[in-house]
Amino acid sequence: MKRIAIALSENVQMKFIAYAMIFMKISLLGILIYRISTGLNGFDFQFDTKLLYYTGAGFLAQLVDGALGMAYGASCTSMLLGLGVPPAYATASVHTAEVFTTGVSGLSHIYFGNIDKKLFFRIVLTGVVGAMIGAYLISDVFDGKMIKPYISIYMIILGSVIISKAFKTRPTEPQNKNLGLLGLFGGFLDSVGGGGWGPLVTSNLISKGNAPKEAIGTVNTAEFFVSFFSTGVFMLFIDIQAWQAIAGLIIGGVFAAPLGAFLVKLFKPKTIMISVGILVVLLNIWNLAKAWL
Repeated sequence: MKRIAIALSENVQMKFIAYAMIFMKISLLGILIYRISTGLNGFDFQFDTKLLYYTGAGFLAQLVDGALGMAYGASCTSMLLGLGVPPAYATASVHTAEVFTTGVSGLSHIYFGNIDKKLFFRIVLTGVVGAMIGAYLISDVFDGKMIKPYISIYMIILGSVIISKAFKTRPTEPQNKNLGLLGLFGGFLDSVGGGGWGPLVTSNLISKGNAPKEAIGTVNTAEFFVSFFSTGVFMLFIDIQAWQAIAGLIIGGVFAAPLGAFLVKLFKPKTIMISVGILVVLLNIWNLAKAWL
């Protein structure tokens, strides 16, 4: 897999990756519109207060992601689970929304040259495979009610990882070993748990000595493909009942995107990482308490 990734990095220009991303986003949008228009009746299109909650979740999660470059999925999934959304629907909604949010982010990073092509291909290929396997398991194999507490436990661990990464320093020279396994593991956990690609992969690349700008840009761009292919699997097994959650996350994310960039200037990354980690941990302790008490 490493040889294939290196060969692709030497022969594929990033502009063609950008063209593919645009085509894939338009295709997914068309599929979503078609499925919603043919699968729902007029009553189903009535908006309720839940849409406002989903929009708020998308807004807060995108603020975090825009300021930190990670933790969108962890924040979103934690809030959706807290709102009573089943695990499979929560992670499907988050990944569908992420196709659009990470698509814009990835195209921006390509435009500004914040991409390491070798890193990109080494994590994206196995990341997609792991994400598709995880999406299948959470959609058609795992019992949602049974797995929900364990996803909350995973999120608590993930929040703790985010906090710990705030205090770590990176080596001066990149030590990029086992990136294929990192992508596979990150993609799988991201699909099953509804988050983790950014905190796991970005933080690992930075801790291995890669420049933060290129690590964030590369991982964000790769996340588009991870989200796209996991969404494809979700759509095979899950109906479109979660359309309000998807719409809310996208609407909230669009409005929050400019503010996230502004937050970077107000707060240090360390402060944001600690705050996000604490938020994720507390939200999922609350989710566990509701599930087990």
